[in-house]
Amino acid sequence: MPEYRRILLDGAAVQVTVDGDELVAGDGRRVKTEQAQHLPPVVPSKVIAVHLNHRSRVDEFQIGLPDTPTYFHKPTSALNSHKGAIVRPEGCKWLNYEGEVAIVIGKTARNISPAEAGEYIAGYTVANDYGLHDFRDTDAGSMLRVKGSDTLCPLGPGLVTDWDFHGKSLRTYVNGEVVQDGSTDEMQWDMHYLVADIARTITLYPGDVLLSGTPANSRPVQPGDVVEVEVEGLGRLTNHIVTGPTAVRTDVGAQPTESEEVLSTALGGDWEFRGIRPPRR
Repeated sequence: MPEYRRILLDGAAVQVTVDGDELVAGDGRRVKTEQAQHLPPVVPSKVIAVHLNHRSRVDEFQIGLPDTPTYFHKPTSALNSHKGAIVRPEGCKWLNYEGEVAIVIGKTARNISPAEAGEYIAGYTVANDYGLHDFRDTDAGSMLRVKGSDTLCPLGPGLVTDWDFHGKSLRTYVNGEVVQDGSTDEMQWDMHYLVADIARTITLYPGDVLLSGTPANSRPVQPGDVVEVEVEGLGRLTNHIVTGPTAVRTDVGAQPTESEEVLSTALGGDWEFRGIRPPRR
């Protein structure tokens, strides 16, 4: 399956192809994969994400799925890359990973059927839909700061075409230990359905990204942690967590909170403990 990446090469953003342990530019220049400075593999006009899709995640929250998917938006200013730093703002505590498959649009799509949707998909890449749950109490509806803060949408390492999304494993690792272990077969709505659903009323342009949902066991990570998301056939997206250089301003807007809503979501959706959670040690 062909794989395309974008890297910074001699000061310019360049698309390259993967050739063994090297990346090859169109003019023949080569760079070792491990030495390359990666960029997000695509440049979307928008990033749209489904709220819940994996059945293991739904079971974890002890809820039922709606009849149809619901979505939120991540601004393009949240984009990040393979090996990029994920910034947890100073004063925040509840930054969670969410390993996912990202769908990349290949041609303009509007009012298409699920059966047609595959023709409009350029390929797929790996995503980590990080959530800054400190702002969940104020942004639970829009998820704007929860999911859209700077650096919280890493994609990569590359765009893989001709990838069959059926029956593929999805695993997230923190410091080398498996923390999420799921499959695309546990998705309630597949890639083609999601594309067709959004394209009913929102025109999708080449490069646009749809995030397809995460399996169970999203949990908080800390500065210094290395987080990797590996999807069978798509590769492994690696990022590390850092503390932001400045605190969230206190003279404007809502402040980070630590309510039961925040804790239940960040620590695993153990809703039966709402209001009676044992003290944290």
